Amino acid sequence: MEALDGNAIAGMLFDYFGDDMTSAAGSCAHCGAFGQIAELRVYLRAPGAVARCRACGNVVIVLVDVRGGVRLDVGGFRLFNNPRSNG
Repeated sequence: MEALDGNAIAGMLFDYFGDDMTSAAGSCAHCGAFGQIAELRVYLRAPGAVARCRACGNVVIVLVDVRGGVRLDVGGFRLFNNPRSNG
């Protein structure tokens, strides 16, 4: 299965946060690798989207559309900056 970059989940993240979050930076909770959401490896063939760390491959973000609403699990991604809070 081919991985996409984090831009593939831009729409779902916008639905959840109300802003473009692909430039948000953070680190993998598993290995500590730092990067932007746009740099994650995203797989869309699950019943939602799974974003994995580019360095270690562990799951860092899971997004699922449930009854018209986005559900988000970011337990594997430590957000350092939220573009929404920058102005």
